[in-house]
Amino acid sequence: MHVSFDPWSPAFVADPYPAYTALRAAGRAHWFEPTGQWLIPHHSDVSALLRDRRLGRTYLHRFSHEEFGRTPPPPEHEPFTTLNGQGILDLEAPDHPRIRRLISKAFTPRTVENLAPTVRRLAAELVDAFVAKGGGDLLAEVAEPLPVAVIAEMLGVPEADRGLLRPWSSAICGMFELNPSEETARAAVRASVDFSAYLRGLITERRADPGDDLISALIAAHDEGERLTEQEMISTCVLLLNAGHEATVNTTVNGWRTLFHHPEQLAALRADPALLPTAIEELLRYDTPLQMFERWVLDDIEIDGQVIGRGAEVALLFGSANRDPERFARPDTLDLSRTDNPHITFGAGIHFCLGAPLARLELAASFGELLRKAPALRMTAEPEWHPGYVIRGVKELRAEV
Repeated sequence: MHVSFDPWSPAFVADPYPAYTALRAAGRAHWFEPTGQWLIPHHSDVSALLRDRRLGRTYLHRFSHEEFGRTPPPPEHEPFTTLNGQGILDLEAPDHPRIRRLISKAFTPRTVENLAPTVRRLAAELVDAFVAKGGGDLLAEVAEPLPVAVIAEMLGVPEADRGLLRPWSSAICGMFELNPSEETARAAVRASVDFSAYLRGLITERRADPGDDLISALIAAHDEGERLTEQEMISTCVLLLNAGHEATVNTTVNGWRTLFHHPEQLAALRADPALLPTAIEELLRYDTPLQMFERWVLDDIEIDGQVIGRGAEVALLFGSANRDPERFARPDTLDLSRTDNPHITFGAGIHFCLGAPLARLELAASFGELLRKAPALRMTAEPEWHPGYVIRGVKELRAEV
């Protein structure tokens, strides 16, 4: 039944949507032996389970590895395990609400608002350079530098050091793929050690000489006497970079690839820039950069008569949920004017993406600049997809103006 669901197949990664259609038609929960997970393909179930407190991103707040029937991570993975495990994406109550509350005191709506001129300036500079040379790789020259520069600016990372961030982030994010190899794990551990040491140095500098950057704000953030530990600050900064740039980069490039494959929709957007806000939401829905989000079952749940017991893991298929005809009219049709669009690309519940407003700001800036300054932009070669499925994107996107 799920022979077509093969996340290690290049053909599947290039176009997983027919397999999702088959999964949805076959039922609401499917056991997938290769990863030992239950696949959940329907929008209503994915949306509900993201909010269900019987599931969690971790189980260690309630059980030991042994009690939960799971093997502890290898000791040699410890630098990655600590770094990832102290970020709010992988924490549950009581730590998650405490840390999120403190982060929210530093990373406020005003923080994003104040970044808007910087985001627009950086996007304009990148697009101007891209247009001046007649085009190139949209990923390497526009999509990738923008969010990395914005987050580096936000954290107060000196310009000379910014080239370090993307390789560290890429290595760490390799661990979020299904069944990562030992080589991937070693690279993630090295990056975790190096990135943590670098941030520890920045935190020490900001303690001595605070600035108007986010690290200084995280140091200063307090609530009824509670403050973030140094490790919590480090994990927060790494999460902001990883989640922020991976989602924005892949949405930008996947989005432009989608537009090039739908010339009538691209023409409509070029003719009416006021469509941009709904267009961005539709591109986020139509080809989401995060295809799967995993949760542990902390207490038994039941889906359509199938009991999924404590200790199991569910794989919430965001890409499938965002194309579910039970929730979206004509889900496989790209409609940049779509207003009824409750996509779950940014998640839901307590783990809803903290950086969603910043991602939307960056996407509006880069798409807007390219639409204005490169009105004849066209793709010159069909891109090759990265082998990763969970975080899904292409290796490059060649285009000319």
